Amino acid sequence: MGDTALVLGGGGLTGVGWEAGLLHGLAEAGVDLSTAELVVGTSAGSVIGAQLASGLLTPRELYERQLGDASGEIAARLGPGLLARYALAMVRAKDSRAYGARLGAMALAAETVGEAERRVVLEGRLVSHEWPERRLVVTAVDALTGEFRAFDKESGAGLVDAVCASCAVPGVWPPVTVLGRRWIDGGMRSGTNADLAAGYRRVVILAPLPRGGGVIPSARSQAEALRAGGAQVLLITPSKEARQAFGRNVLDPSRRAPAARAGLTQSATHTAEARALWAD
Repeated sequence: MGDTALVLGGGGLTGVGWEAGLLHGLAEAGVDLSTAELVVGTSAGSVIGAQLASGLLTPRELYERQLGDASGEIAARLGPGLLARYALAMVRAKDSRAYGARLGAMALAAETVGEAERRVVLEGRLVSHEWPERRLVVTAVDALTGEFRAFDKESGAGLVDAVCASCAVPGVWPPVTVLGRRWIDGGMRSGTNADLAAGYRRVVILAPLPRGGGVIPSARSQAEALRAGGAQVLLITPSKEARQAFGRNVLDPSRRAPAARAGLTQSATHTAEARALWAD
């Protein structure tokens, strides 16, 4: 059994900001989650996880990056029509794999920017394009089969490719080619994929979008499953103030900085319990 794991969930650009703010605030209070033996990153969490695990940025520097110019980002939106298609696919899916395949088919048919254009944006977010020495796992879903995949240093996938795949929101961004297959956002299987931390004794989960539904487990249910397996688990979800900072569009680049500040403010609420768990 491993000791410490940090799970970073998906949640768009606001999720990136919020997680960075939380990590910085906790580190300033003496709880540095970047020391985790395992980092699990899904979608937005893969971006934060890759930067944090690289060892090239302190939590403060990671936070400060979220406050900078966001003009290099491509504006996008999860509109009501697209969300309705997600909901319909969920109703019709018998399990998470079938759901992933339905969303993958939608993603493959959607008109979006090209893979190369999207890759430039993700390359710019990462401070290193090489897998870190610290164990990092990045999640994605096969666009054709709905099969779930956890990419890591041993998978044969490049880090940038894995992160691009994990962030490929169906209907918004193009499916990403990795190892000869097309992949979509790992959040289409779970917002956190916290079950990948099974076997670790102490787990902190940051979940910008904690709700589940239908065949998709909630962050809370995955946290409870880890506890049932013997782990000590701290699940942190956005406060009311953080949700207000996110606004109505989690993919809006202009909301990243407010979300980061909200995460920093919220961190004070969780310092005591995070310290008790991490310093155990």
